[in-house]
Amino acid sequence: MTDWITAHGGRLTGSDQVDFDTPDAARLALDSTVATPLVHLGALDVVGPDAERFLQGQTSAQLAHANGHFAPLTCFCTPKGRMLANGQLMKVDDERFRIVLHRSLVAPLAQHLGKFAAFYKAELTARDDLALIGLIGQEAPALTEVDCDLTPPDPWRQASHGETLVLGQPGPRPRYLIMLPEDQAEALFSRLIEQCQPVGNQVWRLADIQAGLCFIDTDQQDAYLPQMLNWEALAGISFKKGCYTGQEVVARAHFRGQVKKRLYRAQLEGTRLPPLGSEVIDESGKRQGEVVASALDAYGQAEVLAVLNTRADEAALSCEDQRLKLLQLPYAIDRLDPESLV
Repeated sequence: MTDWITAHGGRLTGSDQVDFDTPDAARLALDSTVATPLVHLGALDVVGPDAERFLQGQTSAQLAHANGHFAPLTCFCTPKGRMLANGQLMKVDDERFRIVLHRSLVAPLAQHLGKFAAFYKAELTARDDLALIGLIGQEAPALTEVDCDLTPPDPWRQASHGETLVLGQPGPRPRYLIMLPEDQAEALFSRLIEQCQPVGNQVWRLADIQAGLCFIDTDQQDAYLPQMLNWEALAGISFKKGCYTGQEVVARAHFRGQVKKRLYRAQLEGTRLPPLGSEVIDESGKRQGEVVASALDAYGQAEVLAVLNTRADEAALSCEDQRLKLLQLPYAIDRLDPESLV
């Protein structure tokens, strides 16, 4: 399953992490172009004549927006409005939708949705046969166009050629997520790294952090309202669609201003990566929140995303005995309706 990675010097150092011996990987993504196996991500397909109608009642996205061009962010919630999974939704063909999310949540989400899919003409398929590759950098658009034979899509857009599907991703550098059958991955990855450098997927995670994007894993399930991860500021919630599981709680929290925690981007004054879930505390030792994503930047310092109390920016903060400095997010904390992006 990972032969195409190890054949080019990649090492799986965990269930969701791959490393290469390429030095200064994060800096390369700033100054040139890199390719990385996205082993931390997976895909779940929903297929059948009722796929759209079924998903419409389960997800925060308006399914009509996933039109084969726009690929919106979305999430799935408990009846109490807490996230079970979040990811990006795309329409592959008339009866097939695909959700890209953290690999550890593919099976749990399929099991959860399967309880309701039985009442529809829709089937859930974990796409373990797909490889996901990330491209970041100045030459990423040209490489995507030449090696995938398609026009590179803008952020939150999709494009396809044959069995290859590409998603445009946000960030300060051009960034693309490529999906294709695993038996074709070795040939594509070989072509790519003839023209750019192979790096570990921590570089992609750093780009997500810098874009203010957090995709939860199994340890973070049922812990956060979507707004706590700024999902409505990223157009991940349609407040104009009908009911879906958890919709009432999510809408009430928005319209009544009841969200008391938010996702913040920050940097630690140190090189130690805090484990996910590490406490962020103020000067009196009071807990203000926790780290939900972390990666080392191009200068060897730890950058993180943390869910914090909304008044935490008024305090001196630290995490794992390292001072924590809040950084600016690349978007405003305002509601952004996906309807405005279609």
